[in-house]
Amino acid sequence: MQYRLLGRTGFNISEVSFGAWAIGGGWGEVDDKTSLETLHKAIDGGVNFIDTADVYGDGRSERLIAKLKSERKRDEIIVATKAGRRLQPHVADGYDKGNLTAFVDRSLKNLQTESLDLLQLHCPPTEVYYRPEVFGVLDDLTKAGKVQNYGVSVATVEEGLKAIEYPNVKSVQIIFNMFRLRPAELFFPLAEQRKVGVLARVPLASGLLTGKVTSQTRFAADDHRNFNRNGEQFDRGETFSGVDLDVALAAVEELKFLVPPRVSMTQFALRWILMFDAVTCAIPGAKTPDQARINFSAGELPLLTPVAMAKAKSIYDRLIKPTVHQRW
Repeated sequence: MQYRLLGRTGFNISEVSFGAWAIGGGWGEVDDKTSLETLHKAIDGGVNFIDTADVYGDGRSERLIAKLKSERKRDEIIVATKAGRRLQPHVADGYDKGNLTAFVDRSLKNLQTESLDLLQLHCPPTEVYYRPEVFGVLDDLTKAGKVQNYGVSVATVEEGLKAIEYPNVKSVQIIFNMFRLRPAELFFPLAEQRKVGVLARVPLASGLLTGKVTSQTRFAADDHRNFNRNGEQFDRGETFSGVDLDVALAAVEELKFLVPPRVSMTQFALRWILMFDAVTCAIPGAKTPDQARINFSAGELPLLTPVAMAKAKSIYDRLIKPTVHQRW
Protein backbone atom coordinates (compact mmCIF):
# COMPACT_ATOMS: atom_id res chain seq x y z
CA MET A 1 0.00 0.00 0.00
CA GLN A 2 1.18 3.49 -0.84
CA TYR A 3 0.25 6.57 1.18
CA ARG A 4 -0.36 10.20 0.30
CA LEU A 5 -0.49 13.32 2.46
CA LEU A 6 -4.05 14.48 3.09
CA GLY A 7 -3.75 18.17 2.38
CA ARG A 8 -2.58 20.15 5.41
CA THR A 9 -3.89 17.67 8.00
CA GLY A 10 -0.53 16.00 8.56
CA PHE A 11 -2.15 12.60 7.97
CA ASN A 12 -0.55 10.18 5.52
CA ILE A 13 -3.43 8.04 4.35
CA SER A 14 -3.70 4.94 2.19
CA GLU A 15 -4.25 5.57 -1.50
CA VAL A 16 -7.08 3.06 -1.42
CA SER A 17 -9.14 3.66 1.69
CA PHE A 18 -12.44 2.33 3.01
CA GLY A 19 -15.85 3.85 2.39
CA ALA A 20 -18.15 2.77 5.20
CA TRP A 21 -21.58 3.61 3.80
CA ALA A 22 -22.42 0.04 2.80
CA ILE A 23 -21.67 -1.47 6.21
CA GLY A 24 -24.14 0.96 7.75
CA GLY A 25 -26.92 0.17 5.29
CA GLY A 26 -28.45 1.51 2.10
CA TRP A 27 -26.77 -1.08 -0.14
CA GLY A 28 -28.81 -4.15 0.70
CA GLU A 29 -28.56 -6.46 3.68
CA VAL A 30 -25.42 -6.48 5.82
CA ASP A 31 -24.55 -8.13 9.12
CA ASP A 32 -22.19 -6.68 11.68
CA LYS A 33 -20.01 -9.79 12.00
CA THR A 34 -19.17 -9.80 8.30
CA SER A 35 -18.75 -6.04 8.32
CA LEU A 36 -16.17 -6.23 11.10
CA GLU A 37 -14.34 -9.01 9.28
CA THR A 38 -14.32 -6.77 6.20
CA LEU A 39 -12.91 -3.83 8.15
CA HIS A 40 -10.18 -6.01 9.65
CA LYS A 41 -9.28 -7.33 6.20
CA ALA A 42 -8.87 -3.78 4.94
CA ILE A 43 -6.59 -2.82 7.82
CA ASP A 44 -4.56 -6.01 7.26
CA GLY A 45 -4.08 -4.83 3.68
CA GLY A 46 -2.60 -1.50 4.72
CA VAL A 47 -5.75 0.65 4.71
CA ASN A 48 -5.53 3.27 7.45
CA PHE A 49 -8.29 5.72 6.47
CA ILE A 50 -12.02 5.09 6.85
CA ASP A 51 -14.74 7.43 5.67
CA THR A 52 -18.15 7.25 7.33
CA ALA A 53 -21.08 9.52 8.24
CA ASP A 54 -23.53 9.89 11.10
CA VAL A 55 -26.43 8.89 8.84
CA TYR A 56 -24.92 5.64 7.61
CA GLY A 57 -27.25 3.22 9.33
CA ASP A 58 -28.20 6.01 11.77
CA GLY A 59 -24.82 5.65 13.50
CA ARG A 60 -24.37 1.92 12.89
CA SER A 61 -21.33 2.48 10.68
CA GLU A 62 -19.65 4.77 13.21
CA ARG A 63 -20.25 2.28 16.02
CA LEU A 64 -18.74 -0.57 13.99
CA ILE A 65 -15.65 1.53 13.36
CA ALA A 66 -15.36 2.23 17.10
CA LYS A 67 -15.41 -1.52 17.73
CA LEU A 68 -12.77 -2.05 15.07
CA LYS A 69 -10.51 0.54 16.69
CA SER A 70 -10.94 -1.09 20.09
CA GLU A 71 -9.72 -4.36 18.54
CA ARG A 72 -6.83 -2.76 16.60
CA LYS A 73 -5.31 -0.50 19.22
CA ARG A 74 -1.80 -0.90 17.83
CA ASP A 75 -2.82 0.36 14.40
CA GLU A 76 -3.14 3.97 13.37
CA ILE A 77 -6.65 4.27 11.95
CA ILE A 78 -7.76 7.70 10.80
CA VAL A 79 -11.50 8.21 10.67
CA ALA A 80 -13.42 10.85 8.76
CA THR A 81 -17.10 11.29 9.45
CA LYS A 82 -19.73 13.63 8.07
CA ALA A 83 -22.55 15.72 9.49
CA GLY A 84 -25.59 17.60 8.23
CA ARG A 85 -27.82 15.05 6.56
CA ARG A 86 -29.66 14.33 9.79
CA LEU A 87 -31.44 17.62 9.32
CA GLN A 88 -35.14 17.33 8.58
CA PRO A 89 -35.73 19.23 6.42
CA HIS A 90 -32.25 19.39 4.97
CA VAL A 91 -31.96 23.15 4.52
CA ALA A 92 -29.17 25.70 4.84
CA ASP A 93 -30.69 27.31 7.93
CA GLY A 94 -30.16 24.05 9.81
CA TYR A 95 -26.39 24.38 9.59
CA ASP A 96 -26.15 26.39 12.79
CA LYS A 97 -24.04 26.11 15.92
CA GLY A 98 -26.61 24.15 17.90
CA ASN A 99 -27.25 21.50 15.30
CA LEU A 100 -23.64 21.05 14.20
CA THR A 101 -22.46 20.79 17.80
CA ALA A 102 -25.13 18.19 18.55
CA PHE A 103 -24.18 16.18 15.47
CA VAL A 104 -20.51 16.26 16.43
CA ASP A 105 -21.25 15.23 20.01
CA ARG A 106 -23.27 12.27 18.74
CA SER A 107 -20.46 11.17 16.43
CA LEU A 108 -17.93 11.50 19.23
CA LYS A 109 -20.09 9.15 21.30
CA ASN A 110 -20.63 6.68 18.45
CA LEU A 111 -16.91 6.61 17.61
CA GLN A 112 -15.92 6.52 21.30
CA THR A 113 -13.37 9.28 20.89
CA GLU A 114 -12.71 12.71 22.33
CA SER A 115 -11.85 14.38 19.03
CA LEU A 116 -12.78 13.71 15.41
CA ASP A 117 -9.83 13.27 13.06
CA LEU A 118 -11.76 14.85 10.19
CA LEU A 119 -15.27 16.24 10.12
CA GLN A 120 -16.91 16.92 6.76
CA LEU A 121 -20.09 18.78 5.97
CA HIS A 122 -22.24 16.16 4.25
CA CYS A 123 -23.25 17.51 0.84
CA PRO A 124 -25.04 20.55 2.28
CA PRO A 125 -27.29 22.80 0.21
CA THR A 126 -25.25 25.03 -2.09
CA GLU A 127 -26.25 28.11 -0.08
CA VAL A 128 -24.22 26.83 2.89
CA TYR A 129 -20.98 27.51 1.00
CA TYR A 130 -21.95 31.19 0.86
CA ARG A 131 -22.41 31.44 4.64
CA PRO A 132 -19.06 32.17 6.34
CA GLU A 133 -20.74 31.79 9.72
CA VAL A 134 -21.11 28.04 9.12
CA PHE A 135 -17.37 27.68 8.71
CA GLY A 136 -16.96 29.87 11.78
CA VAL A 137 -18.86 27.21 13.74
CA LEU A 138 -16.42 24.59 12.43
CA ASP A 139 -13.54 26.81 13.54
CA ASP A 140 -15.09 27.01 17.01
CA LEU A 141 -15.49 23.22 17.19
CA THR A 142 -11.83 22.89 16.23
CA LYS A 143 -10.73 25.37 18.88
CA ALA A 144 -12.81 23.45 21.43
CA GLY A 145 -10.87 20.28 20.58
CA LYS A 146 -13.89 18.33 19.37
CA VAL A 147 -12.61 18.40 15.78
CA GLN A 148 -8.99 18.21 14.63
CA ASN A 149 -9.58 19.05 10.97
CA TYR A 150 -12.56 19.79 8.80
CA GLY A 151 -13.55 19.63 5.18
CA VAL A 152 -16.58 19.15 2.98
CA SER A 153 -18.25 16.51 0.86
CA VAL A 154 -19.66 18.19 -2.23
CA ALA A 155 -22.14 17.39 -4.97
CA THR A 156 -20.69 19.67 -7.65
CA VAL A 157 -17.39 21.10 -8.82
CA GLU A 158 -18.72 24.62 -8.20
CA GLU A 159 -19.32 23.77 -4.53
CA GLY A 160 -15.79 22.42 -4.23
CA LEU A 161 -14.33 25.56 -5.71
CA LYS A 162 -16.30 27.73 -3.30
CA ALA A 163 -15.42 25.57 -0.31
CA ILE A 164 -11.67 25.87 -0.75
CA GLU A 165 -11.94 29.65 -0.52
CA TYR A 166 -12.30 29.11 3.24
CA PRO A 167 -8.76 28.94 4.65
CA ASN A 168 -9.36 26.11 7.13
CA VAL A 169 -11.05 23.70 4.74
CA LYS A 170 -8.43 20.97 4.48
CA SER A 171 -10.19 18.37 2.36
CA VAL A 172 -12.88 18.04 -0.27
CA GLN A 173 -14.66 14.80 -0.98
CA ILE A 174 -15.97 14.77 -4.53
CA ILE A 175 -17.30 12.20 -7.00
CA PHE A 176 -14.49 11.26 -9.36
CA ASN A 177 -14.31 8.19 -11.54
CA MET A 178 -14.18 7.18 -15.20
CA PHE A 179 -17.76 8.43 -15.54
CA ARG A 180 -17.12 11.77 -13.81
CA LEU A 181 -14.05 13.57 -15.16
CA ARG A 182 -14.92 17.23 -14.70
CA PRO A 183 -13.15 17.71 -11.33
CA ALA A 184 -9.79 17.20 -13.06
CA GLU A 185 -10.23 20.23 -15.32
CA LEU A 186 -10.20 23.16 -12.88
CA PHE A 187 -10.79 21.92 -9.36
CA PHE A 188 -7.79 19.58 -9.08
CA PRO A 189 -5.16 22.21 -10.00
CA LEU A 190 -6.62 24.70 -7.51
CA ALA A 191 -6.87 22.07 -4.77
CA GLU A 192 -3.21 21.18 -5.29
CA GLN A 193 -2.24 24.86 -5.25
CA ARG A 194 -4.01 25.38 -1.93
CA LYS A 195 -2.80 22.07 -0.46
CA VAL A 196 -6.32 20.72 -0.05
CA GLY A 197 -6.75 16.95 0.15
CA VAL A 198 -9.04 15.33 -2.41
CA LEU A 199 -11.06 12.25 -1.49
CA ALA A 200 -12.50 10.51 -4.54
CA ARG A 201 -15.91 9.22 -3.57
CA VAL A 202 -18.23 6.94 -5.58
CA PRO A 203 -15.05 5.66 -7.28
CA LEU A 204 -16.81 2.67 -8.82
CA ALA A 205 -19.95 4.55 -9.91
CA SER A 206 -22.15 2.62 -7.45
CA GLY A 207 -20.76 -0.70 -8.65
CA LEU A 208 -21.02 -0.09 -12.39
CA LEU A 209 -17.25 0.04 -12.76
CA THR A 210 -16.84 -3.38 -11.17
CA GLY A 211 -18.14 -4.76 -14.47
CA LYS A 212 -20.56 -7.02 -12.59
CA VAL A 213 -23.78 -5.03 -13.00
CA THR A 214 -25.95 -5.98 -15.98
CA SER A 215 -29.35 -4.93 -17.29
CA GLN A 216 -30.74 -7.97 -15.46
CA THR A 217 -29.28 -7.05 -12.06
CA ARG A 218 -31.91 -6.53 -9.39
CA PHE A 219 -31.19 -4.50 -6.27
CA ALA A 220 -32.70 -4.87 -2.80
CA ALA A 221 -35.58 -2.63 -1.79
CA ASP A 222 -33.35 -0.72 0.64
CA ASP A 223 -30.54 -0.28 -1.91
CA HIS A 224 -30.34 3.27 -3.28
CA ARG A 225 -29.56 1.80 -6.70
CA ASN A 226 -33.14 0.61 -6.67
CA PHE A 227 -34.95 3.68 -5.33
CA ASN A 228 -32.78 6.70 -6.25
CA ARG A 229 -31.92 6.29 -9.92
CA ASN A 230 -33.68 9.52 -10.80
CA GLY A 231 -32.89 11.38 -7.58
CA GLU A 232 -36.07 10.45 -5.75
CA GLN A 233 -34.42 10.50 -2.30
CA PHE A 234 -31.22 12.52 -2.78
CA ASP A 235 -29.12 13.92 -5.61
CA ARG A 236 -29.28 11.73 -8.69
CA GLY A 237 -25.54 12.05 -9.16
CA GLU A 238 -24.97 9.91 -6.06
CA THR A 239 -26.40 6.83 -7.80
CA PHE A 240 -24.50 5.42 -10.81
CA SER A 241 -22.79 8.86 -10.95
CA GLY A 242 -25.97 10.19 -12.55
CA VAL A 243 -25.41 8.22 -15.76
CA ASP A 244 -28.33 6.52 -17.49
CA LEU A 245 -27.93 2.81 -16.78
CA ASP A 246 -28.14 1.62 -20.39
CA VAL A 247 -25.56 4.18 -21.52
CA ALA A 248 -23.29 3.31 -18.60
CA LEU A 249 -23.46 -0.42 -19.34
CA ALA A 250 -22.50 0.24 -22.96
CA ALA A 251 -19.50 2.26 -21.79
CA VAL A 252 -18.48 -0.48 -19.36
CA GLU A 253 -18.44 -3.04 -22.16
CA GLU A 254 -15.97 -0.87 -24.06
CA LEU A 255 -13.84 -0.17 -20.99
CA LYS A 256 -13.45 -3.91 -20.34
CA PHE A 257 -11.17 -4.15 -23.37
CA LEU A 258 -8.71 -1.81 -21.64
CA VAL A 259 -8.34 -3.94 -18.50
CA PRO A 260 -4.94 -5.72 -18.38
CA PRO A 261 -4.75 -9.52 -17.94
CA ARG A 262 -5.15 -10.82 -14.37
CA VAL A 263 -6.58 -7.48 -13.26
CA SER A 264 -10.23 -7.02 -12.29
CA MET A 265 -12.24 -4.14 -13.67
CA THR A 266 -12.65 -2.88 -10.09
CA GLN A 267 -8.88 -2.66 -9.69
CA PHE A 268 -8.48 -1.01 -13.09
CA ALA A 269 -11.07 1.65 -12.19
CA LEU A 270 -9.36 2.39 -8.86
CA ARG A 271 -5.90 2.48 -10.43
CA TRP A 272 -7.24 4.94 -13.01
CA ILE A 273 -8.24 7.35 -10.21
CA LEU A 274 -4.81 7.10 -8.59
CA MET A 275 -3.17 8.24 -11.83
CA PHE A 276 -4.21 11.78 -10.85
CA ASP A 277 -1.68 13.32 -8.47
CA ALA A 278 -4.24 15.71 -6.97
CA VAL A 279 -6.22 12.76 -5.59
CA THR A 280 -5.25 11.78 -2.07
CA CYS A 281 -7.20 8.55 -2.06
CA ALA A 282 -10.09 6.61 -3.55
CA ILE A 283 -12.67 5.44 -1.02
CA PRO A 284 -14.48 2.37 -2.38
CA GLY A 285 -16.95 0.58 -0.16
CA ALA A 286 -16.88 -3.12 0.67
CA LYS A 287 -19.39 -5.49 2.26
CA THR A 288 -17.19 -8.61 2.35
CA PRO A 289 -13.54 -9.34 3.10
CA ASP A 290 -12.98 -10.42 -0.51
CA GLN A 291 -14.30 -7.11 -1.81
CA ALA A 292 -11.95 -5.30 0.56
CA ARG A 293 -9.02 -7.39 -0.71
CA ILE A 294 -9.82 -6.65 -4.35
CA ASN A 295 -10.05 -2.95 -3.55
CA PHE A 296 -6.83 -2.48 -1.62
CA SER A 297 -4.89 -4.64 -4.09
CA ALA A 298 -5.52 -1.97 -6.73
CA GLY A 299 -2.82 0.13 -5.10
CA GLU A 300 -0.24 -2.52 -6.02
CA LEU A 301 -0.89 -2.30 -9.75
CA PRO A 302 1.63 -0.65 -12.08
CA LEU A 303 0.83 2.69 -13.67
CA LEU A 304 -1.68 2.59 -16.49
CA THR A 305 -0.33 3.34 -19.95
CA PRO A 306 -0.95 6.67 -21.67
CA VAL A 307 -2.81 4.74 -24.37
CA ALA A 308 -5.19 3.20 -21.83
CA MET A 309 -5.80 6.57 -20.19
CA ALA A 310 -6.50 8.21 -23.54
CA LYS A 311 -8.88 5.47 -24.63
CA ALA A 312 -10.80 5.63 -21.35
CA LYS A 313 -11.22 9.37 -21.82
CA SER A 314 -12.40 8.93 -25.40
CA ILE A 315 -15.12 6.53 -24.20
CA TYR A 316 -16.18 9.10 -21.63
CA ASP A 317 -16.18 11.93 -24.17
CA ARG A 318 -18.31 9.99 -26.61
CA LEU A 319 -20.83 8.25 -24.36
CA ILE A 320 -20.91 9.87 -20.92
CA LYS A 321 -19.86 13.51 -21.19
CA PRO A 322 -22.91 14.84 -23.08
CA THR A 323 -25.30 14.06 -20.21
CA VAL A 324 -23.24 14.50 -17.02
CA HIS A 325 -20.25 16.77 -17.55
CA GLN A 326 -21.78 20.20 -17.03
CA ARG A 327 -24.38 19.02 -14.53
CA TRP A 328 -22.02 18.17 -11.70
